[in-house]
Amino acid sequence: MESAATFAGSLPGLILMDLGQAMVVVCVCFDMVRAMSVPRSHRRYVASTIFRTLAVPSILVMGISVLAKAIQLSWADVAMGVFVMVMIIFRWHHDKDEDNWWKGKGKKLARWARKQLAPRPAFAPVSASA
Repeated sequence: MESAATFAGSLPGLILMDLGQAMVVVCVCFDMVRAMSVPRSHRRYVASTIFRTLAVPSILVMGISVLAKAIQLSWADVAMGVFVMVMIIFRWHHDKDEDNWWKGKGKKLARWARKQLAPRPAFAPVSASA
C-alpha cells in the first residue's frame, strides 16, 4: 500500500490522476448538458452518448482516487470522492430511457460474442464412393 501511495505522489502518478480527474469533470459536465437540454434533441443525444461512454471509466478513476486518498489518510478527500462516485453511479442508473448511441448495442454485442465464441461445426470429409 505504501508503494501505491508513493506512486500516487510521484510525477507520473500525479499526471495520471490529473488526466483521470479531467475525464471525470468532462463526464459530469456532459451530464449537466444532458439534464439541461431539450428532450429528443441532437444536443441531448450527443451529451447522453458522451456521458454513457465516460461514466464507467470515471467511476473507476474515482474509485482509485478514493483508495489513494484513503492510503494517505485524507478523510475529507475520501468523503468528497465517494460523493462524486455515488453521484455518477446514480445518474448513470437513473436515466435508462435516454436515446444515445449505446442504446441497443448490448444485444448486438452479445449476439456478436455468441457468434464468435460458438464452436465451429466440424465438417466430415466427403467419401468418394459414388
